[in-house]
Amino acid sequence: MNLPLEYTEKMKALLGEEYEEYLASFDEGRFYGLRANTLKISPEQLQETGVFRLSPVAWCPEGFYYEGEERPAKHPYYHAGLYYLQEPSAMSPATTLPIQKGDFVLDLCAAPGGKTTQLGARLQGTGLLVANDISAGRAKTLLKNVELAGIRNAIVMSETPEHLAERLPAFFDKILVDAPCSGEGMFRKEPDMVKSWDGEMLAFCRTEQAKILEACAPMLKAGGMLLYSTCTFSPEENEKSIGDFLEHHPEFELVPMEKKHGFASGLPPYEACARLYPHKLKGEGHFLALLQKKESEGGKMIPAEEGKWIKQMEPFREFAKDVLQEMPKGIYQIFGDGLYLLPEGTPKLEKLRVLRTGWMLGTLKKDRFEPAQAFAMGLRKEEVKNVVDFPLEDDRVIRYLKGETVEGEGKDGWTLVCVDGFPLGWAKLQKGRLKNKYAVSWKWE
Repeated sequence: MNLPLEYTEKMKALLGEEYEEYLASFDEGRFYGLRANTLKISPEQLQETGVFRLSPVAWCPEGFYYEGEERPAKHPYYHAGLYYLQEPSAMSPATTLPIQKGDFVLDLCAAPGGKTTQLGARLQGTGLLVANDISAGRAKTLLKNVELAGIRNAIVMSETPEHLAERLPAFFDKILVDAPCSGEGMFRKEPDMVKSWDGEMLAFCRTEQAKILEACAPMLKAGGMLLYSTCTFSPEENEKSIGDFLEHHPEFELVPMEKKHGFASGLPPYEACARLYPHKLKGEGHFLALLQKKESEGGKMIPAEEGKWIKQMEPFREFAKDVLQEMPKGIYQIFGDGLYLLPEGTPKLEKLRVLRTGWMLGTLKKDRFEPAQAFAMGLRKEEVKNVVDFPLEDDRVIRYLKGETVEGEGKDGWTLVCVDGFPLGWAKLQKGRLKNKYAVSWKWE
């Protein structure tokens, strides 16, 4: 690989005697990873399926390596949301941030959704997860991955960090910032990134990182924790970004991280941080810094959404009576013609660019309710009365994912279609035929 001279000189100065080992890592080739979605399946269960040759990622309990010639994105289990394809080192930030059940969590630079889906799985349906990306286009990809993972308690936004800070002061227990960076740690995985590397890009990233961190400070509660990560080796974007932030925010302190599995310490005097180098572990380059807020000025009370059952929602009650074992609990709200279930504590979100608030249940039409793809993905087979469950080897699984009408048995009406017990989507059963209601934009190609 042709690396810029300026970059190689910089890495020689950074790594010293280890530089040749780093350079040799480019000949090893990249590592491929996927992470079990523990909202749906345990890591042990996923491995026991035997559909891929998996070996564990040391620093992520749900993470696995798979062989490069395998294609897990072209498998029904992917469409069931059982795992997320993720570079192994990229699993480290959401693993390191100490999530507790019930936390209010912000993933500020969230697209395409790898870290968001990992945070959602760690919350296990409790608390509140806000996933934000400033790019509206990227936020749409983020939304699809949140829905595919079956996360019920997420709000997906496309806002500036500054605007979020104005609206949500002292609101979050935990914040994850996977900051935009020069991407030096990804050169092996994505060689095209080398072409865009230069001093101008570094300066731009530095400015953006400073603005993002500054916006995070007021959003954290007292005692709250912030995980800052990049996929670059650049000290300017890593330790210097953290140092500058701490200088302006004495209410924050660095939390030391355990260095194991090949993780290296940050550069002095920021040894509490962690550096991930491709010549020290089976993954790409990454940087992690964990900070805690010691004190807070205290934010104003942020009004929360309240549930109120209204007449327009009645078609859903009829649907639930017929199709579900019981009505889901939460705050029911109508936005446009959509019916949503919001987690407790959802703030009022006026004047914010919101793509999705909570779990989309479906669309309310005149005197009827039509369930959404997101609703199917967030359900478990046991929560539904009307289920058609195909074994993986049944050719109807792929045919259903392609949008075809397939044969099925059961009671006529709305039916949850599953593979090996895991939901794929909806169909309407009529006289032994499943009229396909799988989301058009999700179809197998």
